[in-house]
Amino acid sequence: MLIEESTSTGAPVTTAAPNSTSSSSTTTSTVAPTTTVAPTTTAGAPTGLLAIDVLAFIPVENEHKGGYVRDAFGYPADLDGDGCDTRDEVLMTESVAFVDVQSGCFLASGQWWSLYDGVEMRSPSEIEIDHVVSLKEAWDSGAWAWDPLTMVAFGNDLTDTRTLRGVSSASNQDKGEKDPSNWLPSEPTAVCPYLGEWVAIKARWSLSMDQSEFGRIRNLLTGPCVGTAIAPFEPVTATAGYRTNPWVPTPVADVDVYFPNCAAARAAGVDPLYLGEPGYRPGLDGDLDGVACE
Repeated sequence: MLIEESTSTGAPVTTAAPNSTSSSSTTTSTVAPTTTVAPTTTAGAPTGLLAIDVLAFIPVENEHKGGYVRDAFGYPADLDGDGCDTRDEVLMTESVAFVDVQSGCFLASGQWWSLYDGVEMRSPSEIEIDHVVSLKEAWDSGAWAWDPLTMVAFGNDLTDTRTLRGVSSASNQDKGEKDPSNWLPSEPTAVCPYLGEWVAIKARWSLSMDQSEFGRIRNLLTGPCVGTAIAPFEPVTATAGYRTNPWVPTPVADVDVYFPNCAAARAAGVDPLYLGEPGYRPGLDGDLDGVACE
């Protein structure tokens, strides 16, 4: 499914200059991102669903309480083994100017633009990497049921640029673990794109929203941010959590595999059983953490 990015009706959007991901790349412009005005109508929008339509597929549930451990998400990690961890990779991707990468993946220089508050930054030390949907928010809205590898994948997601963003320390500390019901970017042009990205992340990872979060986002998407659409995204497979992701086909279960108890699973040599695997069922998963017969 292709979903294309737009912005709210009449709202300005901040666009960044070309970036660099390598120390050998040609230096790009050091001018701060320019501001353009979005169309006043969505009639010519590309095919796909608007953010308000995607929002309708997100379940509204009370948040899961307790058990959150930030380290379970493994951030930052060097998942591709290139010597640069997730923070480094985001900084290299988002710099709007040449990035001087020295030995050991030390970033000596670059230029960044904090979308949340419109602050220009020229030193990596000024930047914090924000999980747009915070790790705690993700945990409370469904990640508590994920297997460990899925948690690490979310915590270090470089496959979709919406998940992680370099921002000023001040804006990141101000945002903290808040959802859009009690925090929005101070930069007016960032509000509608931020909401679209929030909805996309929640839909992509099959996460829920609580009532206040859902209500405020809906009000904004039908009010000042009407017409906001979201860029294409690759959904995470339905086996990442307990809830079937509406954006991917539901896998056909292997109904022939059934273990009456964990002893039978161990005897077959298939323990532990992970959510989505043949033979897994909640009745074998005593703590409902997505791993049965541990």
